[in-house]
Amino acid sequence: MAVARVVTDLGLDREFDYLVPDSLHGQVRPGSRVVVPFGSSTRTGYVVGLKERSHYPRLKPIAGLASDGAQIPVNLLRLADWLAQYYCCPREHAVRAMLPAVVRGGQVRSKRRAFACLAPAAAQQKGDVADSLTPRQRRLLEALIRQGSQPLADLCQANGVTSAVAKALVAKGLVVIEDRVVARDPFAEDVVLPTTPLNLSAEQAAALAAIGESLAARDGAVILLQGVTGSGKTEVYLQAIQHCLDSGREAIVLVPEIALTPQTCERFRGRFGDRVSVMHSGLSDGERFDEWTRVHQGRAAIVVGARSALFAPFQNLGLIVVDEEHESTYKQEESPRYHARDVAVVRGKLEHATVVLGSATPSLESYQNALNGKYRRVLLTHRVDHCEMPTIELVDMTAEAAMQGQAQIFSRRLQALLEDRLGRGEQTILFLNRRGYATQFMCTSCGFVAACPDCETSYTYHRRDQMLCCHLCGRILQAPKTCPQCGNPEVRYSGVGTEKIEVVAQILFPRAVIARMDSDNMTTRRSYSDTLEAFRAGRVHVLIGTQMIAKGLHFPNCTLVGVLNADLGLRLPDFRASERTFQLLTQVAGRAGRGERAGHVVVQTYSPYHPALQFALQHDVDGFYGEELPDRVALGFPPATHMVMIHVRGPEPAQVEATAAEILAALQPRLAPEVKVSGPLPAPIAKIRGQYRYQITLRGGNIRTLGRLLREAVLARRFAKDIEVAVDVDPRSLL
Repeated sequence: MAVARVVTDLGLDREFDYLVPDSLHGQVRPGSRVVVPFGSSTRTGYVVGLKERSHYPRLKPIAGLASDGAQIPVNLLRLADWLAQYYCCPREHAVRAMLPAVVRGGQVRSKRRAFACLAPAAAQQKGDVADSLTPRQRRLLEALIRQGSQPLADLCQANGVTSAVAKALVAKGLVVIEDRVVARDPFAEDVVLPTTPLNLSAEQAAALAAIGESLAARDGAVILLQGVTGSGKTEVYLQAIQHCLDSGREAIVLVPEIALTPQTCERFRGRFGDRVSVMHSGLSDGERFDEWTRVHQGRAAIVVGARSALFAPFQNLGLIVVDEEHESTYKQEESPRYHARDVAVVRGKLEHATVVLGSATPSLESYQNALNGKYRRVLLTHRVDHCEMPTIELVDMTAEAAMQGQAQIFSRRLQALLEDRLGRGEQTILFLNRRGYATQFMCTSCGFVAACPDCETSYTYHRRDQMLCCHLCGRILQAPKTCPQCGNPEVRYSGVGTEKIEVVAQILFPRAVIARMDSDNMTTRRSYSDTLEAFRAGRVHVLIGTQMIAKGLHFPNCTLVGVLNADLGLRLPDFRASERTFQLLTQVAGRAGRGERAGHVVVQTYSPYHPALQFALQHDVDGFYGEELPDRVALGFPPATHMVMIHVRGPEPAQVEATAAEILAALQPRLAPEVKVSGPLPAPIAKIRGQYRYQITLRGGNIRTLGRLLREAVLARRFAKDIEVAVDVDPRSLL
C-alpha cells in the first residue's frame, strides 16, 4: 500500500504520512486535494509526494478525495518547494499559493444550465407527429431549427412559452434537453477589434530575435528588455508570444496593477482571441474559478493577470513576461511574501521557459543582474514612429510660494500650459500619489489633530463623503463640525490629495471635463476601463490620479503631464526612496507625447536639485543608476546584498519588544560575522490596526544559510498567543 505525504490547511510547516487505501489507488497523485483524519477531526490537504513506506508504525488512511483528479501540477509543487525554502514560510502557505482561493475552498463550482437542442431524428419526423404539434410547440421547434441549440430558459422566454412546451417536444422525441457547463465570461461586455502584427523597428526586431533564440534553445534565459516609454515593448511581447504558441507552448503575462489588466487584455485578445485567459482579484469568484479551469483543462494558452497569475497551471510553459518589472506591487505582503518577478525567474529555470522582464526604469536588482551577466540586457532607446521623448521642466515651488505669498497647488507655469492645452483640444494628466482631500484635521485653537486610535497616523479628510478615514486600517468616522477637544468651530484641513486637486482644477478650468482615478472612486469592476475609455475617446480633458495612471497607458492626444508634488516619495525613511521617485517620475512623464504632437511634463518640487529629479529631467536611466548603485554598495543595501526583515507584532508594546529581543538573542550567536544586524527597533510606523510593530533587519551573508537558520530560530518556535512573527526575505520597503 502506497504512502502519501500530505500538507494540511494548518500552518505547521510539516508533512504528514497517510496510507493510500486500495479504493483510491491510482486516484491519489501528487497535487491531489484530499480529506484526511487529523486528531479528533478531519482536514483538507494536498498530496505533495508518494512513497512506498513510512518510518511511522501506524498510519491513518486518507478519507477521500476533496475534488476529482490532481489540481496542482507537479511543476508547481516543485516551485512551491523553492518558495517555502527561499521565503522562509510554512510549506502549507507555499502550496496554497499555487491555487486561487475559490479553487482551494471548493465552494464554487462550474455553472451548469439546461440546453435545448434538436433530437437526432427530428429532421426525419413527419406526418402524424408533425401534425400533432400545437402552435406553441411548432413555434418552439421552428426556433430551434433556425437558431440551433440554446439555453432552455432563454429559448422559452424568447418564444413566449413555458418549459412544459419544451418537455412535450422531448416526449415526442423531437427535442433533447442537456445539462451543460457554461463558463462565466469576464469579457462578455467587451468589444475587441482584431489586430495584426506591426512592422518592427530595428531595435524591436533585435529584441524579438533575442527572445526567439532563447525560446528555440529552451534555455530558461532571463532577458531584461529596457525600453523607454513608448518604445513598443508590448508589440515585442505580442510577437514573442506568437513564436511561443507556434512551438506548441504557453505564455504568462504579468502586469503590476489590476487597473492595467483590462487594457492589456484588450490588446492581447485583439491579437490572440479566445486563447487568452485573465486572472486577477477583480473578477467574481465564479469567473476566477472558470478562468482557472479553462487553463487547467488546456482550453487557454495565454494568461494575463496580476501577481498570482504567475501560478497558472500550464504544463508546457514557454514564456513569462513581467511587464513593468520594477513595480513594488509584485511583492506580496502576507505569507508567502514572495516577489513575483523573482519567482518568475525561478519558474522559468525549472520549466526551461524564457523570462522577459520589461521596463523603462528597471529595478536596481535587475539592472545589477544584467551588468553581472546573469540576465541578457536588450535596449529600446527610441520611441516608435519617431515620436520624441517629452520635455521635462522642473518648477521650484519654494520660489513659487515666495512670489505668490503662500504655498500653491498649481504653479503659474502649469496653469498656463494646461489652459493652452485645453484651448488646442489636447489632453492633460495630473499626477499626485496621495488620495483624499486633505491629510490632516487640526484645531487652530488647542492644536488637536484627529488621529486614528489604532494606528500612529492622522486621519485623511474625504470631502465628498464628509468623512475622516485612516488609510492604514480603514477606520472611518463622520468629520466633526467643531473640535472634539475644545469645541472650537475654527478647524482647518491641511495637506493636499487627489480629491482636492479635482475640486481646485474644476474651479480654475471650469470649461474642462475632469475625471479622477484613485482607489476611492475606482470601486466597481468597470470603473477603471470606463474612465480610461472616456479619456481615450476625448470625452475627458483632464485626468487626475495616483500611481495607477503612471504606467502602461497609451493616450496619443495627451500632450501635458503635471506632477504636483514630486517630493512625497523622497521624504520616506527608506533606502529605495530615491529609486522609486526616479522610476515614478520617468513612468508618469512617459504618458505625454505618445502621438504626433510633442509632449511636455511639468514637475513641481521643493527639491529641484535632488539627483532623482535631475536624472529624470534628462531621461537618464544609466546615469541615475550609476550614481545610486555605489551608494547601495557602500552602505550594504540591496542589490549589493540580500536583506531579511523579521517583523514582530502584538497588542502590548512591552511584550512585542521583549519577543523581538528574545528572537535576536537566539539568532545572534549563530549568525555569520558578515551579517549586519539592526534592531530590534520600533517600525517607522510603530502601530497599525492596534498592533505595535518592532523590526529586526539582517543584511549580508549567504541567503540560503540564513534561511535555514531562520526556519529553526523563528518558524519552529512558538510564541505567545497574541504575538505574530513574520519573516520577510528581500523586503521592498522598510516601513
